[in-house]
Parts: sequence; C-alpha cells; structure tokens
Amino acid sequence: MSLKNFSHRPSGNFTRRQFIYTTAVAGAAALAGCATGAPRRISANEKLNIGAVGVGGKGDSDIEGCASENIVALCDVDATTLANKHEKYPKAKVYKDWRVMLEKEKSLDAVIIAPPDHLHALIAAAAMRHGKHVYCQKPLTQTVYEARLLRGLAKEHGVATQMGNQGSAEDGLRRAVEVIQAGLIGSVSQVHVWSNRPVWPQGMDRPAGEDPVPANLDWDLWLGPAPQRPFKAGAYHSFKWRGWQDFGTGALGDMACHTANMPFRALKLGYPTEVEAESSPMNKESWPLKSKIRFAFPAREGLAPVTFWWHDGGNPKPGKPFEHDGNNKPPQDVVAEVDEMTGQVPGSGCILVGDKGKIFSGNDYGAKFYLKLAGDKEMIESEKHDAVKAIPQTIPRNEFQGGSDLRHHLEWIAACKGGKPGYSDFSIAAYLTEIILLGCVALRTGRKLQWDGPNLCATNAPEAAQFVKRTNRKGWEL
Repeated sequence: MSLKNFSHRPSGNFTRRQFIYTTAVAGAAALAGCATGAPRRISANEKLNIGAVGVGGKGDSDIEGCASENIVALCDVDATTLANKHEKYPKAKVYKDWRVMLEKEKSLDAVIIAPPDHLHALIAAAAMRHGKHVYCQKPLTQTVYEARLLRGLAKEHGVATQMGNQGSAEDGLRRAVEVIQAGLIGSVSQVHVWSNRPVWPQGMDRPAGEDPVPANLDWDLWLGPAPQRPFKAGAYHSFKWRGWQDFGTGALGDMACHTANMPFRALKLGYPTEVEAESSPMNKESWPLKSKIRFAFPAREGLAPVTFWWHDGGNPKPGKPFEHDGNNKPPQDVVAEVDEMTGQVPGSGCILVGDKGKIFSGNDYGAKFYLKLAGDKEMIESEKHDAVKAIPQTIPRNEFQGGSDLRHHLEWIAACKGGKPGYSDFSIAAYLTEIILLGCVALRTGRKLQWDGPNLCATNAPEAAQFVKRTNRKGWEL
C-alpha cells in the first residue's frame, strides 16, 4: 500500500466506486454462510437504515451519533442492555444474534459495530459481504490478520467505512499532520506514545470455578469465536473483557488507535521491520499490567528511519496487584519540556522528536498540540506559534458541527450517501490497527520479531503465526 496520501487522499466519487463494485464482483461467489450484495445507492436527502450490534457502552453513544438517520435494528446478547436501548428506539427490531439481524433486515444500509474486540472482524466482514456500510469501534479487529482482511473486503465491496477513533475528526490532529509533513520539526527519529490505561484489571490468571449464567445473557453468543470457558460473574462481562487475551487487546489495542493516530499518519509509518516488547509478568490469560513496546520503522518515501515507543500501565499498587500506579512514561530527557510546561507529565500523550524540534500532544485524540523549535525557550501552543501560522492548510477539514464524536459519525454518514471517504475509513484504519496489534503479538511471543509486513509473518519466529491469525471456535469461522 502506498502511504503517499495518508493525510490527504483524493475525495473520489463514491457512486462511481459503487458502480465499479457492482460490475466487477456481481458474479463472485459468496463465502460459506455469507451473502454478497452491492450497497444501495442513497441520495444525500435520504436517511440511512442503520442496525447496531452491541448497544451498551460505546455502542450507545455510536447510535446517538447516528440518531439523524433511521435506527431500524438493535442487537445485543444482553437482554437488559438491549431493552434499555429499545426504550429510546421503540420502532427498531431487536435481536440477540447479529447473524439473524443481517439475514432478516433486508432494508439495512449500514451497521454500527461495538461489542467486545474479539467479535469486531466477524461482524464487520459479514456486514460488508452483505453490501452494508460499516462503522466499527476501535480497535478495528483483535488480530493482525483480521485487519488485513477487513481492509480488502471494504475495497472489494465498495462500502463506506469508519473506525471509531473520533480524534480523526479534530482540526488539531489534521493540523499537526500538516505541520509535521511540512518539515517544521525536521527529520523525526523518535516517537513516544503513552497511556494511563489499563483502567480495568490486568495481569491476573483465569478465575477458578463457574457461576450460573444470568438469565439476561447469552453466554455462547458473547463468546462467539473465542474458546469455550465457564462464565464467571464480574470477570468478563460487561467491561472487564478488555484485559483478557481471548477477548480484548489490552491497553495497547484500546488506546493506540487514538493516541498513535496522529504520528502514524504524519510520518507515513507503514510496516515496521522489528517489534520488541517488555512487560511486567505475562501469562497466557490476561494482558500485563505494564508494557513498553518498540517498533522500528525503516526509511520510507524520503523519510528517515524512526523508532516508535509505546508505554502503558505501571507498577502494582500496594495491596492491589491488578491495579497500577500509572508510572510508565517516556524517559525524562524526552519529556523534560512537557514536564516544565505542565508541572507534571500527563497520564497519556504523544511526543515526536525531530532534529529541529519537538511536537507534543497531551490529548488522546490529538486535538491540541504544542511545539518547541530550536531557539524557542519553551513549548508554545501551536495556534500561537508564528512558524506554524506560515504553513498552509493542505488537508480538508471535517465540515460538520458538534463534538468530535458526532462529527466523526456524520462524516461517515455522508460517505454512505456518496460523499468522500471518511478520514478514518478502513484503508487507513485497518492499516493503523494492523501495525498496532503487532505489539500484542510481540507481548505474547516474548521475542523480538523480525517482521515481513507484505507477507504477514515474523521471519524469525514461526510461533507468532498463531497470534497473527486466530483459530476461531468451530461454527464461528471468519
């Protein structure tokens, strides 16, 4: 994949893409158990018919972000969560099995996907094969292979897509990409991204025993492609699934799609050649309480090699072995100017180190950034820096009003109706997800990986393959 247009792709014509899809793949056979179909052509004045899978938590706000359209179907394996959302959308049909929803709801134009990570790819792939536009929460998938697959399916089926890293809608993030690509801080050699996550338990073993499954929960559907395991109250459903390797992607998967979004785009990072992780004690059940991951990216498109560091979590709190102190941040020499400006390095952030200066964002979404160039006495807010003011705008801004989350959804809705692709459509979002999730592979193998991106393999560690592509439970094949 060329990275030349990561920050500013031609808007194109979505109707033309629909036509290309219709004529090119109309005769292609569907995979077993899946239908193929072209997306319906929708005018800007029509309303989309939208179905949502996973309607609690982030799914709840995703639905609200699309409330201007027709919410015609709601799906959740938790009957209580489903009933609560149905009260607001009483005309919507309700389902507990997303496969049944896709089969029965022939009028659907688009699907919102927000269940636990391990289900994202299955639902998104099926929806796109049915010709449905897709808005999917981050991380887009649970595995590297799944991200590669979804990127291909989105292109093949000509559907409008968007991943839920809403910072992509922010003017500040797009401005930071312009400034970095204009060369203001020179050649970037280091990037550090850090997070205050996890804010859920990690570093623990599987709980012993088994509890009765609540009457409102379909545990088998909740497990989906993951290996069968007993239900244990308070361990997995509803929010604590993020810390388990079978269901979530830990702090890295949860937050890097946000915080690494800006440097990934700005530096056209592409595929790394090496990925290496170190962490607090690691088992085969949950993600570690603290990790530091190094990604080595080679020279690309005239840009110098760069080392990307990810930092999350911290040391266990006294008496609370599965909670951390948040003390896992970049080295002091990297963040000294941030420390001086703020009085304390924030719990999460991103900093790029160039040979002419540094850029720092303390916002997970990249909405606001500061910089210090050679000769500056301190970090200066970007909007007040004369050197930034001189750089022209080259990236189109999100034209919609409201908060970043709403604007991100409205951009996707416009794309579904023939507008230009969303700024975080799967051609970008799946690529970002694929790179990030290599850190999870490195954590699980415990080895430095020599990575062959085009061929999707670690050339020095064949055991990594089981984590690059998961073996799904029988009946839940991708």
